[in-house]
Amino acid sequence: MAKRRQLRAFDLKQIDGYDSLIGVDEAGRGALAGPVVAAAVLVNREFLESRWALTNAGRINDSKQLTATERDALWFDFETLAAQGQIHAHFGLGDVDEIAQLNILGATKLAMRRAVEGIYPPSAFEQKIEPDLFTPPEVVAEYQPTVSARIIVDGLPLRNFPYPHTGVVKGDARSLCIAMASIIAKVTRDRLLTELETGFPGYGFAQHKGYGTEEHRDALLRLGRTPHHRDVFLRKLFAQRVDPDQVDFWDESTADAMTVDNQTDES
Repeated sequence: MAKRRQLRAFDLKQIDGYDSLIGVDEAGRGALAGPVVAAAVLVNREFLESRWALTNAGRINDSKQLTATERDALWFDFETLAAQGQIHAHFGLGDVDEIAQLNILGATKLAMRRAVEGIYPPSAFEQKIEPDLFTPPEVVAEYQPTVSARIIVDGLPLRNFPYPHTGVVKGDARSLCIAMASIIAKVTRDRLLTELETGFPGYGFAQHKGYGTEEHRDALLRLGRTPHHRDVFLRKLFAQRVDPDQVDFWDESTADAMTVDNQTDES
């Protein structure tokens, strides 16, 4: 429990010199199906020193270390805090088509950008010159000062990311706001995958949430892929065994690609 309380102390150091701190994390990067989801959570010093943070920081951890019940309870708390204006939070998606087009890293960065954009646009971080007495009134009316916010992202720094930021390796176990973002991303994604259970029964989406469990792999080999599966992630799995009766789940380009892969393996 003492180690978890260090998350709040970490953020108090990170926010030094800034008005606010934004933590960013993702969920679903290694799954076989569904989008990658990112979340961003903005906190300020007042929140970090608040009664809620002092008494509840010990409940917060990397989302993977919490039970679904614990995550849902914290989600309710976060909704209440956001409604009270104590925090600001947003999430963004990188869908299956974007994962195919941009690869998983590109789609993850896109999801993270969308999450942060829900709080501030990139232009808010551009250094701006404050209007003076000679500035036209219309310019003064539109002037928005540079945001005093520090962005910290779980993992290594991101290349070609439109926001200034700092990478924090294992940030979801070190930073309170990154851990909060981790929980929001995880709960959001789990709910999206659970909804797929109705449209695609037999895959077990409500249980495995799109990850490559044995149950999920067996269902894929029996039933074929759905439009929500990531083709490039399934190539090796389907190369092991392809049932022609299940090819109707694929588009023609995927089926042709798998046929070529199998022929290559056999030759």
